[in-house]
Amino acid sequence: PHRVAALLIRSRAVLSQVDDAHGAITAIDDDRSRWIRALLVGLAAYVVSRMCVVAAAGVRAAQLAVDARADGTPEPSAFETITNVLTSWDGRWYLELVRRGYPDSIPPDITYEQLEARAAFFPVYPWSVRALDVVLPGGDTVAALALNFVLGAIALVLVGLIARRLYSISAAARAMTLFAVFPGSFVLSFAYSEATLIVLAAACLLLLLDERWILAGVTAAVATGARPNGIALVVACAVASFIAIRTSRDWRSLVAPVLAPIGFIGFQWYVDRTAGERGAWFRVQSEAWSEGTSFGVTAFTNTAQFITNPLGSPTDALTALSVVSLIAMVYCAWRVRLSWILSAYSAAIIVLMLMPETVTARPRFLFTAFPLIIALAAWWPDPDDDPDHHRASWDRAGWDLTLVLCGAGLVAVTGLYGVFGAIP
Repeated sequence: PHRVAALLIRSRAVLSQVDDAHGAITAIDDDRSRWIRALLVGLAAYVVSRMCVVAAAGVRAAQLAVDARADGTPEPSAFETITNVLTSWDGRWYLELVRRGYPDSIPPDITYEQLEARAAFFPVYPWSVRALDVVLPGGDTVAALALNFVLGAIALVLVGLIARRLYSISAAARAMTLFAVFPGSFVLSFAYSEATLIVLAAACLLLLLDERWILAGVTAAVATGARPNGIALVVACAVASFIAIRTSRDWRSLVAPVLAPIGFIGFQWYVDRTAGERGAWFRVQSEAWSEGTSFGVTAFTNTAQFITNPLGSPTDALTALSVVSLIAMVYCAWRVRLSWILSAYSAAIIVLMLMPETVTARPRFLFTAFPLIIALAAWWPDPDDDPDHHRASWDRAGWDLTLVLCGAGLVAVTGLYGVFGAIP
């Protein structure tokens, strides 16, 4: 009897372990299926948002066709006109870098009308376009736009991975959807370098969260060679290293902030050496683009002018809406206790956005502070988890309204930039 009792006890223990294992496998399968659904929702939102950008550019194409018909000149093709919109503004300069490289000399008192002004733009994106153009048919314009389309999708997935790691799969689905339709996401379809930066920044932040210091530092080094505000990753790496040293005496973490600024420093050295002068990039920024520092005064002035005269300037309107959105997202980041590493990166991006004298708060600059988008998505109540059905319906309606407003803003800013109505 004692042996039988012991066997029964052991059998029950084995069955309990089997049940626990089965439950764990079921939970993993459920999480995987929910994550796949979240990815599909996010990618569907991304595709729809890209259609909105192309549609807005198509309106500009239709306008030019009507103007050409009225003037009796040949009508441009819709493809040519749309791609011209998507490669306008900074896109022109990046394509000049793809075709000509960096100038071997820069004239004194340079203006933005001179081709040598392309020295103001960082190399990672145009060099990537040049490499893709070798293997992709259709020319450098197609390569530039195709690269950003793919990078935009990768960026969306990385944003979802960060949100899933820090919060939940539901928050990740909301973060990816909001990331796709945020008005500043127009840059993912323009020949701009923000898509490159966001992919590298999101990958770096994930690596920092995983304490993979060397890979994080290398990724940050590439990012600081992609855009000036990539330098925000140096701050994120420094904060991550400080936390690691303080909590676990992990001195190896110092490699990340040491490696991070190499891209920025290397670019400055390369431009100076190519142009044959010291401080070439800073001189072009000052002379050709009249860029100085206002420490937030320009953003405050533009916002005040919008309040006193809402219809006076689209630039003032964009600045004011960006500032209001920034305040709301910072509040959400505080409420959800956004990671110090992500907060450090976002804070540095915000400082770099508000400092310039000429071009201040804009949707595309705010877009690069994507951890704040994750914070907003995490803060938003999940209707499925709310037992109060009346409140849940209001939360759902508010979320739907937010997405509609963002989509409308995405179309509006694309059209506005397409007709050169405001500086992006």
